[in-house]
Amino acid sequence: MFRHILVPTDGSKMASQAAAQAMALAAEMNAEITLLAVAEPFRMLAIDSDEYRNQQQEHERTAASNCEAMLLRQKLRASDKGVLCKTLVIKSNDIAKTIVDTADSLDCDLIAMATHGRSGLSSLLMGSVANGVIAKAHIPVLVYR
Repeated sequence: MFRHILVPTDGSKMASQAAAQAMALAAEMNAEITLLAVAEPFRMLAIDSDEYRNQQQEHERTAASNCEAMLLRQKLRASDKGVLCKTLVIKSNDIAKTIVDTADSLDCDLIAMATHGRSGLSSLLMGSVANGVIAKAHIPVLVYR
């Protein structure tokens, strides 16, 4: 039924559990997965330009390293289950749009992701990436909770 599943992850416990479930689904369907980490760009206010540049470079090095390490751990889990897996790190301010655009560009036919289950005021203040993906996606979205 599904051939290529996009699995966005932020490395949280909930996202790791969702990735494991997506891997099991992919194994059953003989589908491949792409693990996606979206790194948000560095933001800092009211410091001098040299300090900002230094902090930005350090943030980007650390974020890239952390994303790659997280994705490698997940990729090894997929390999253990016999699932063909690719990894991708993209820097973006709009995580939901990046997930949907990536699924479209890779010709994925399913997005499988976690939701952290925010509701009420925290959902209004922090937003929900899963809700944004569901609203923007042109393909099915499987949300693990």
